Amino acid sequence: MQEVKNLQPANAEDVEQLRIKYLSKKGVIAQLFADFKNVANEEKRMVGQMLNELKNTTQDMLNDMKDKYANQGSAAKLDLTRTPSAIEFGTRHPLSIVKNEIIDIFSRIGFTVAEGPEIEDDWHVFSALNFPPEHPARDMQDTFFIEKNPDILLRTHTSSVQTRVMTTQKPPIRVLCPGRVYRNEAISYRAHCFFHQVEGLYIDKNVSFADLKQALLYFAKEMFGSETQIRLRPSYFPFTEPSAEMDISCDICGGTGCNFCKHTGWVEILGCGMVDPAVLEACGIDSKVYSGYAFGLGVERIANLKFRCKDLRMFSENDLRFLKQFDSAL
Repeated sequence: MQEVKNLQPANAEDVEQLRIKYLSKKGVIAQLFADFKNVANEEKRMVGQMLNELKNTTQDMLNDMKDKYANQGSAAKLDLTRTPSAIEFGTRHPLSIVKNEIIDIFSRIGFTVAEGPEIEDDWHVFSALNFPPEHPARDMQDTFFIEKNPDILLRTHTSSVQTRVMTTQKPPIRVLCPGRVYRNEAISYRAHCFFHQVEGLYIDKNVSFADLKQALLYFAKEMFGSETQIRLRPSYFPFTEPSAEMDISCDICGGTGCNFCKHTGWVEILGCGMVDPAVLEACGIDSKVYSGYAFGLGVERIANLKFRCKDLRMFSENDLRFLKQFDSAL
């Protein structure tokens, strides 16, 4: 033991060599334990205690030496240019939190994620989805056009991703299409020129409106709570027939009526419907064999419902005071 005390290793490598010499399986102390069988019976207790003490003390000494040189190495690598204040961890954006939660919920019932370009052509955004040539969505007041003849534009919805999936994959198809979309609108507390959508598409044999309703009810209960109810109101979209808008029971007042739900007890969250046969045929899918449903919801809309954010612009202003509030939502 005194021999170990007198050693003065110069670096961490020397410490490791000492460990190998004294504490390895073939080291000095291991040899002493191997010779223990030759000790007289009346001395075994005393010698055994001494051997254990020797092993433990040697281990402690080597650990101290190891820590000493480890700390010296850390000091040598210290970056003196770093700021003295701690570097704070970032947070996930509230829209990312909500988008990921939506994807997670639908992934449990078989939906996978599909993505596509934000700069698209007219056919994928409008024509393939049954938008007539005179539809107002094609007007400059609603769409950001980049080129004319052919029409190149910023996509106004992620339905263009559904078009690409239908033209490249054979049914059954069950996909979610999350992404950023653009519309030529005045920016205010309730509207922006860009926002985020998650659209869903399911195509297979014998898909019915009941399948759509069941999937949306499951989503609403998972997202907003098991007590949530839904209602479907008739609506119109060029790419679905029949079409509907879905409301959920207000989770603030429980459906009794408040300012948030305008005293109706219901809050609109998405549009949906059965895929129009003309859309299936335009994308090369036999509408006599296959049917399907589609739905689309705004991520900002869902984030408003969950986090009670009154101004849509706050989601895109990168104000750290606002974003840090969502640490607890992770």
